Amino acid sequence: MAAKLKNRKLYHVHLTDDEREQLTTLVRSGRVAGWKIQRAQALLKCDESPGAPAWTDEQIAEAFDAGVRTVEGWRKKAVEEGPLSLLERKPQDRAMQRKLDGVGEAQLVTIACSDPPEGHDRWSLRLLAGRLVELKVVDSISREAVRCALQKTV
Repeated sequence: MAAKLKNRKLYHVHLTDDEREQLTTLVRSGRVAGWKIQRAQALLKCDESPGAPAWTDEQIAEAFDAGVRTVEGWRKKAVEEGPLSLLERKPQDRAMQRKLDGVGEAQLVTIACSDPPEGHDRWSLRLLAGRLVELKVVDSISREAVRCALQKTV
């Protein structure tokens, strides 16, 4: 009973003639990224339309050097968002907010060009970060953010 449930597919891919033609053209052109060709080939093997190969997820995973869970994910996305959605990368939503704006960078450069604190020969990134927090330019800042800001101004 458990084996039957394990092999049962939740998402069934049925490609239209137009989609099949687009995928075949993409695979044959060879002028696109390898990952796109791999996914297009896998989609063609997932197709359960009459006369299509309809390979199992395990067969596809082995043939295209991917995990079974990956193939299941591709099948799910193809059904929910359309088969051609697999050929697009999802946009990254990791827009980082900068800790220092122009005024903050100017203050950082001013501090870095001033005399170092008592007992130090020069400003370290750690000291600069601490001074920016001490002066309430920022709530917190990493040494790496200080380094990038200084590198940008050089």
